[in-house]
Amino acid sequence: MSVSVLGSGAFGTALAISLAANGPVTLWARDADQALQMQETRRNSRRLPDAALPDKLTVTNDLERAAQAETVLLAVPMQTLRGFITAHAALLRDRRLVACCKGMELKTGLGPLAVIRDCLPEARTALLTGPSFAADIARGLPTALTLACGNAETGRELQQQLTTKTLRLYRTTDTIGAEIGGALKNVIAIACGAVIGAGLGDSARAALMTRGYAEMQRMALATGARPETLAGLSGFGDLTLTCSSDLSRNYRLGLAIGRGEAFDPNITVEGAATARAVHAAATARQLDMPITAIVVALLDQRLTIADATAQLLSRPLKEE
Repeated sequence: MSVSVLGSGAFGTALAISLAANGPVTLWARDADQALQMQETRRNSRRLPDAALPDKLTVTNDLERAAQAETVLLAVPMQTLRGFITAHAALLRDRRLVACCKGMELKTGLGPLAVIRDCLPEARTALLTGPSFAADIARGLPTALTLACGNAETGRELQQQLTTKTLRLYRTTDTIGAEIGGALKNVIAIACGAVIGAGLGDSARAALMTRGYAEMQRMALATGARPETLAGLSGFGDLTLTCSSDLSRNYRLGLAIGRGEAFDPNITVEGAATARAVHAAATARQLDMPITAIVVALLDQRLTIADATAQLLSRPLKEE
């Protein structure tokens, strides 16, 4: 079965590089000049300059050509996913669509699979998520991800197609749990970055990760997800990676907040919009998610780090 990746950012490029080990892959780039440069130089100099593009990877700006593949990976930012699918619905509706973004849509609070189904109700969909950095995947370093697909048979087929020698996929039918894990870990990563940036220490970060995981479980239970899904790669695994490495853009945003530094507005940080969407959803469901609420307040500059710390430490004492 043929495969293409739509979106030539770092993660989309890395996935295309890895999948080319299995056979021909088409990578679509929005910018025609970038597509031509990548095809000629065999590098993505903008997003992943240290990784060479294998011979079986073709880069194109022709979306109609790229969308001819039977399996299409959507490596576009969460907040632009709806617009992209709506604009190209005629090309995408008969394909197997694998979302490769994480987060919740700001306006609706929906995750990536829910957004796709909202736009293309009959689409065959799956979600690729879990602990991964683009540079590691592109270098062929061992990486394990979660493939969430509501249809078990389709999930098995995609697992076989998208697993490579260095990219191992674990399957689940709990799409809601996988969406929640991928979304909320970014919010907690911002909080952890802020803690380290403010010099509050690794013990404080460990506490935030643990209590943040409790918030993820709380949201999972409220939305019908299976709590054990959050204990896997798409939840605990991704949380661990994102909250402990400055390769994470969400973590780096938190570092900047904690240090009182400006952050490059041109860098897409999915956790910022997701924090607001999650906070709205938690409020509507009357869920207690104090870390999420404080991240939103920090993003809106309604709280200082000192105020945020004082609020969390003054909460009522309770059992774990």
